[in-house]
Amino acid sequence: MKLAVIGDPVAHSKSPELHAAFLREAGIMGTYEAIRVPAGDCARVAQMLRARGFTGINVTTPLKEEAYAICADVDEVSRRCACVNTLTLRADAILGANTDGIGALTTSQSAVGAPISGKRVLLLGVGPAARAAAWTLHKNGARVLLWNRSRERALALARDFGLTIWENDAPLDLAFSTLPPDAQLPENILRALRAAPAVIDANYGPRATLGATLGREIIDGEEMLAAQARASFLIWTRPE
Repeated sequence: MKLAVIGDPVAHSKSPELHAAFLREAGIMGTYEAIRVPAGDCARVAQMLRARGFTGINVTTPLKEEAYAICADVDEVSRRCACVNTLTLRADAILGANTDGIGALTTSQSAVGAPISGKRVLLLGVGPAARAAAWTLHKNGARVLLWNRSRERALALARDFGLTIWENDAPLDLAFSTLPPDAQLPENILRALRAAPAVIDANYGPRATLGATLGREIIDGEEMLAAQARASFLIWTRPE
């Protein structure tokens, strides 16, 4: 079984380590590569990897929307969010799925120590990972409060998903950032993040800089990565 993750950057990715463990657990002979693919090259590389016998690809920044565009069919989360992070390469078609939402749900429920239903979650960002998280948390009963550096984009996503825009005085059970490591945050957001009972940064490793910015303990994205990676692996290995 030949698997890979594509995106830019991918040198920091822990996906090869995780999937090597999944392959061993399942007793499957296989490999998992990290392949740097810049924006605009997803379709070409996916077709090349399919021709080389790859059966599954994880997709990360900045390729999730490009990957969605090359799929013959996708799951509900991908369709709703217009992005995929999991490609299944078949001889006759490329199929897409999005497991980022599963990762976000797993980490969020772990952070609050309870089911997410009824919890007030401040979600920072409107990109592919944020959309998958927002949709999945909302579908599982969370009250998702959106914030983005572009208020217009946050309003558009709120209207599309039936969510609420965050206001300064909104009480929180959890804050969840999907923003890049270098994101500059206004003071009102910094105050909210410092006061939140729990904070998740979807980044991990050296890219998880939010805790240092806030001067507090946060939960990095490793648990989210492990949960979405496991879900991707199950898609690739389930009986057809």
